[in-house]
Amino acid sequence: MVDFKTQCEYAFAEWKKNNPDKVLDNNPFYTIAEVYNYGISGGQIFDFGDKKVNYYENGFNNMINFEFKWDAQKDYEFIFSKYSGKLNNELKGYSVLNYLSSHDDGSPFDGKRTKSIESGTKLLLSPGIAQVYYGDETGRSLVVEGTQGDATLRSFMNWNDVQSNPETQKILLHWQKLGQFRKNHPAIGAGIHQQITAQPYVFSRTFDKDGFVDKVVIGLDLPIGTKELSTGSIFSDGTVVRDTYSGKEAVVTNGKATINSEFGFVLLELKN
Repeated sequence: MVDFKTQCEYAFAEWKKNNPDKVLDNNPFYTIAEVYNYGISGGQIFDFGDKKVNYYENGFNNMINFEFKWDAQKDYEFIFSKYSGKLNNELKGYSVLNYLSSHDDGSPFDGKRTKSIESGTKLLLSPGIAQVYYGDETGRSLVVEGTQGDATLRSFMNWNDVQSNPETQKILLHWQKLGQFRKNHPAIGAGIHQQITAQPYVFSRTFDKDGFVDKVVIGLDLPIGTKELSTGSIFSDGTVVRDTYSGKEAVVTNGKATINSEFGFVLLELKN
């Protein structure tokens, strides 16, 4: 496997050299392994029973995490602190690929799609890499009468709902907002998680590497209307912050940011 990774990196470097106008960044070739039933709790080790294998040491940057769909049944802080702790310690330098549903997993989280907002929040704000299976973001039901086996997981995309169902549009917008925030802030997937307050639930993520610093503060399941979020040591008094979920801005005062919006979610970033 190490030889495989070496050859991948060599081929990728050659491709970059021959296609300079198509190169996106200086990152090396990235590999993801699928080892059935690997979970983040195992750290770098997968136990077959008769032997233990470290796939990370054998050429892989990342492994698909079959455990996330079970962890998603727990509360936010359990998930976020567990994954941050694992990825910033025994898995430091590596990552996991989290998912809630997939093309051949017969035990998806929320197959009936009754928790689509919660699903998006947990998947897209968890440390690690997030795999969005088609329809996760639109509440496409994974329970289809008359299907056999994996067919129930591969139904038609619910485009009509996307176009005309207000509830579906609300779900999609939630996933889009969280997805864009995640894309713009490496701290979400690769940073260090720290709870600021339990009630209301507010936490920070911080990422610092090679002189690049990214810091955000997030509040979940907050009251509609005016809400006060403690910013801890992330944003100092006088700092202007923007809630990307609502588009509202605030000035941090006495260690808090006050946002008045119609939403129960707040995604705070520094205003550019």
